[in-house]
Amino acid sequence: MVKKPKVLVIGDLMIDHYLWGDTNRISPEAPVQVVNIKNESSVLGGAGNVVNNLVSLGAEVTVMSVIGDDDTAVELQGLLDKLDVKQFLILSENRKTTKKSRIISSNQQIVRYDNETIEAIDYESQKAIIIKALEIIHNFDIVLLSDYGKGVLNDELISKMIFIANGAKIKVLIDPKGEDYKKYAGAYTLTPNKKEAQLATGIEIKDDDSLKEALKSLRDIALLDTPMITLSEDGIAILDNKDNVIKKPTVAREVYDVTGAGDTVLASLGYSLAIGENIEDSLEFANLAAGVVVGKIGSATATIEEIEEYKSSLHKSSIESHIKTFDEISNTVKRLKKQGKKIVFTNGCFDILHRGHVSYLDVAKSFGDVLILGLNSDESVKRLKGESRPINNQDDRGYILAALESVDYVVNFSQDTPYELIKLIQPDILVKGADYEGKEVVGSDIAKELRLVTFIDGKSTTKTIEQINNLN
Repeated sequence: MVKKPKVLVIGDLMIDHYLWGDTNRISPEAPVQVVNIKNESSVLGGAGNVVNNLVSLGAEVTVMSVIGDDDTAVELQGLLDKLDVKQFLILSENRKTTKKSRIISSNQQIVRYDNETIEAIDYESQKAIIIKALEIIHNFDIVLLSDYGKGVLNDELISKMIFIANGAKIKVLIDPKGEDYKKYAGAYTLTPNKKEAQLATGIEIKDDDSLKEALKSLRDIALLDTPMITLSEDGIAILDNKDNVIKKPTVAREVYDVTGAGDTVLASLGYSLAIGENIEDSLEFANLAAGVVVGKIGSATATIEEIEEYKSSLHKSSIESHIKTFDEISNTVKRLKKQGKKIVFTNGCFDILHRGHVSYLDVAKSFGDVLILGLNSDESVKRLKGESRPINNQDDRGYILAALESVDYVVNFSQDTPYELIKLIQPDILVKGADYEGKEVVGSDIAKELRLVTFIDGKSTTKTIEQINNLN
């Protein structure tokens, strides 16, 4: 079992506030869109998103910061409490807790407005953080500094935190801000993107040679152990101790929103290093985590289960990625239930797919959000239908079913009944054919609800086989 790493996060905490709505008209008062707000939500942002990502990965997190003494601070502390995060937060009457509000229509940001203080924290607040850090630093496996330029991580605090952590032989990872990286001297690594690295080094990165020069420059400027640059769709690059550039390519399939992707890279990289992985494996892990979160809307997180599932899917075709083992569907179901999805389950042999099958599955999917299909293995089909069946083997049957729009996941089972699979999935809705009216349905004691679906008359695999035989 992987140990639960202890991570200290210091940086600018904030609230990411989302207003979700529809846009159907232009305002008569000015040439702007009118958004009809349907709902709103708030999540941790800035260093808080780093914390959220770490918690999703399973880390034990302590966060230190300076925030305002206001309603936003109360909301922020409440969100941290829900994550069971240890907090050392200084409330300052002279500051506003940062709140970024985004208006979103049809999954597109229309506008963002910020309410915040960006001046550097006062000396007393800085002193309190340093004293607390000295007291607790030996409790941690790694330290992450999330610098959003909102004033918490001033030059002196950054320098002293790196000194304290290095004294305890603990790596410091930093998401940097600004153009002067000398303030980060002595950190293990920084996670600037390409644009930030170019501004900090004065080197235009246009090919592998200039990338290497930029990495060398970062190492010299900030005295880094391992200089790093994130390259968006080209992945992440580092310079090893022999001056070799190592690139880990991106693994994102679909990009919906890059909000918070940098936080995910910092958190996942820190998590992996904290559990003892080397830098190259940690880069691969961070790339996978980023690939998961950019496929979601808003500041998102990735769990270990999602990362493992995503990694597995990269080695399969898009259709094959919908065919799951028992272990894989167990992890998938846990994630889906956390998202509040209604899960529908049905099962069968589905030998020689025909219109009746497709119609049945389409109706089954309409009962919920996700349809999981339990598919009888070849051995179980033989036991049920005879030695001449199935006509199509389980791999072919599973592939065709997984390609259907109505089917989200296919899971093979070798038992005579799908009871163990149903017990594993715990579906909301269990679907069977109308011919089960008045009969006992396996798994109906587990599912919350049983639905029976009428088949199309005259459509069955048996009749299809008879027609083929008659042709001979």
